[in-house]
Amino acid sequence: MTIASTYAEFSAREAKGISPTYQRLALAISDDPQIMELLATVPPAKRQPNLLLGVVRLLGGPVEDPGAFHEFTVTNWPAIEANLLTRTTQTNEAGRCAVLLPLLARLPQPLALLEVGASAGLGLYPDRYTYQYGEHRLGDTGPVLTCDLTGIDPPTAKPEIVWRAGLDLNPLDIADHADVAWLEALIWPEHHHRRDRLQKAAAVAAEDPPAIIQGDLVDDLLTLARQAPPEATLVVFHTSVLYQVPPARRDAFTALVRTLPGHWISVEAPDVLDLGPLPDAPDATLHNVVALDGVPMAWARGHGQAMTWFATDNP
Repeated sequence: MTIASTYAEFSAREAKGISPTYQRLALAISDDPQIMELLATVPPAKRQPNLLLGVVRLLGGPVEDPGAFHEFTVTNWPAIEANLLTRTTQTNEAGRCAVLLPLLARLPQPLALLEVGASAGLGLYPDRYTYQYGEHRLGDTGPVLTCDLTGIDPPTAKPEIVWRAGLDLNPLDIADHADVAWLEALIWPEHHHRRDRLQKAAAVAAEDPPAIIQGDLVDDLLTLARQAPPEATLVVFHTSVLYQVPPARRDAFTALVRTLPGHWISVEAPDVLDLGPLPDAPDATLHNVVALDGVPMAWARGHGQAMTWFATDNP
């Protein structure tokens, strides 16, 4: 896939109907030869739309007008390039817990959570958020995570979590203003509710800061997993992380995680993991596959706003 087609697909499949600003801008970028040339000078993993758009916003650049975006990007390319090379898309969307909860609530309790690609760790608190599945509400603390859930009944109880830890090559500190600014820059322009949710989730995490270890998902996973209390069910999980990992390391991770006791939950795009035949997605927009121990269970939207269960057997 070319750089231009990547941005065009992002516009059509990810931003369409969700962020008119990014839909319009990404399409314009895909037809901008000068920006295409600039992006071609950085490694492929650093060309992705969310990363470029987040960096430009972090640096104070405009995203509402494609012409202004072009001028800012070309003029400030050295600073943009430096940030592209050192940053990754570490979107720490607490809303994704809404698609984890139906699985977590069914596993043997209590749980020990280990998140791979944890960013600032906001995904490690599914027991401390409030959930709204249609008319069904669960909880009364932290941000309210709304999810359109179909195919199964909503969870009736939150999981009991007795240990939580994260692993990330470049952990973010929820108490660091610069790190929080990067998380905010990664939130799409019109998504004011997500900024509010980020602040409320950050307040939850600040009360009991997560243990996030700087390390590699293959080299350091086993050492961290061994720290989980043996009386708890270990759950290793990741959401929209493995697409950033080279295929060989991705394969090594999946082989390793299958050897661990407990369970493995993955929430990734359908082309990231080989999960066998999948049913059609609910619509043409981008969906992730929610899988338990390598068995696909449901489709989910990228920020946890919807989940469509298709597995015939409940976990």
